[in-house]
Amino acid sequence: MAKDISKENVAQIAVAYMKKMKNTEKIEVAMIEQVHENWVVRGTCPIDMEGHPWAEKFEVVIDTNGKIKGTHSSLL
Repeated sequence: MAKDISKENVAQIAVAYMKKMKNTEKIEVAMIEQVHENWVVRGTCPIDMEGHPWAEKFEVVIDTNGKIKGTHSSLL
């Protein structure tokens, strides 16, 4: 049976994952919403493209057990 995970825990999971994937400490969460049986966390993070700073938006989908089901990111 699935356990309920709090909004704060979902944000922590998404931020930790994005920090590791993008190798940055600055992750900004803009929105957290529950869609059906999953949580969706959206936000932005800085990236370096050939020496130039850019912003990237991301979306992390997390299930009610705290497992990441999918991610998507793109340049702003």
